[in-house]
Order: sequence, then C-alpha cells, then structure tokens
Amino acid sequence: MTDSITSALKIAASGLEAQSERMRIVSENVANARSTGQTPGSDPYRRKTVAFTSEMDRLIGADLVRIKSVGTDRSDFRMEHDPGNPAADQDGYVKMPNVNMLVEMTDMREANRSYEANLQVIKQARELINLTIDLMRG
Repeated sequence: MTDSITSALKIAASGLEAQSERMRIVSENVANARSTGQTPGSDPYRRKTVAFTSEMDRLIGADLVRIKSVGTDRSDFRMEHDPGNPAADQDGYVKMPNVNMLVEMTDMREANRSYEANLQVIKQARELINLTIDLMRG
C-alpha cells in the first residue's frame, strides 16, 4: 500500500482526467449547437452526456474517478422556421440540435471548478512532499 500523499495525488489526477474529458464533451456540444442535418428531415447533432463512476484502485486502496460512458441526450430536437436551410422540410422547418447553451455553460463551469479543486489538491500534496524533504535535510 502506498502512502496517503501519493494516494491523494492519484485520486486528484483521476479527477483532473475525468473533468478534462467532461470539458471536451461540453465544448463539442457548444461547437455543434447550430449543426443541422444535411438533407431535409435529417437529424441534427445530438447533445452528448458524460456519466462518471468510481473504480477501486487496489494498489492505493482508494476509489478513483473514471468516465463510465459518453452517451447521447435523447430529448426532442427543437424546430425552427428557416425555409432557406438545406435541411428544411416542405413546410420550411429545420430540426435543431437539442443543445441548451445555459445547461452547457453550467456544466462547463462545474467541470472547471472541479478541475481547479483537484489541481489544488495536487498543489497541496506537492507542497507537503517538499516540506517533508526539507525536514529530512535539516
């Protein structure tokens, strides 16, 4: 079994990795918020979602954060009247992605704060390691 500082570093690193992937997915959703289908009646971009899980690391004896799955949001598409769009149906309506920018910005902020919290844990652990080394020298 490893020491508690190393365990804290590994746990925080797994959190950084998970939140980084979450931010990538949210960024993809934001980038595709106006991506319609290519042909009349075709489906536009569908919002992606991220699910987390904890995974026991037997080496350190602690749970690490992992991405369980990247799925799709099955909610309905919005319809917008845009007769000039190549994806418009015979009535001029276009299926728009089910991306809600308010939800995406909230998810991005939460992921960013979680990322920063894990980064702070790593900084504190490094500081403790440095203090320990200084104490052993002196």
